[in-house]
Amino acid sequence: MRRDASLRHLAFLPCPGERGTAMAAPTGPLTLPAVVEELLSEMAAAVRDGAPIPDEHLLSLKFVFGSSAVQALDLVDRQSVTLISSPSGRRVYQVLGSSGRTYTCLASCHYCSCPAFAFSVLRKGDSLLCKHLLAVYLSQVTRTCQQLSVSDKQLTDILSAEKTQEA
Repeated sequence: MRRDASLRHLAFLPCPGERGTAMAAPTGPLTLPAVVEELLSEMAAAVRDGAPIPDEHLLSLKFVFGSSAVQALDLVDRQSVTLISSPSGRRVYQVLGSSGRTYTCLASCHYCSCPAFAFSVLRKGDSLLCKHLLAVYLSQVTRTCQQLSVSDKQLTDILSAEKTQEA
């Protein structure tokens, strides 16, 4: 993650295509998930090379996800994402949301337990991801995810507690 630049400035930067900025036309038919995959891949390559994430990528992230991008980047900066893994190979992410509540995310199936995911992603279909799930993907890219190893029983208990909390 770029530590030398405040993420707050991202909220005030124009999106690509605004203020006369020309956007390159895609060379082939791209769906939104493919665009997101490509963007995350390019961000990961920059981090692997030891470079800060280019502003163009941050702007693209804001263009695709709107204000959720800034909120997700803030969660990553606050190191709010924890990968919980068990000996059986099961992996879940927990994200400490800005409200102080912890949400469980399953990156393998693009799921988050937060109400925004249920409403905006599943019900209305007007968002691809919630800020928590986007924070999971960004923490993977930036390699800033906290790690916690637990037993299979403990992971089951964590998931059961989440299910009880939702009911």
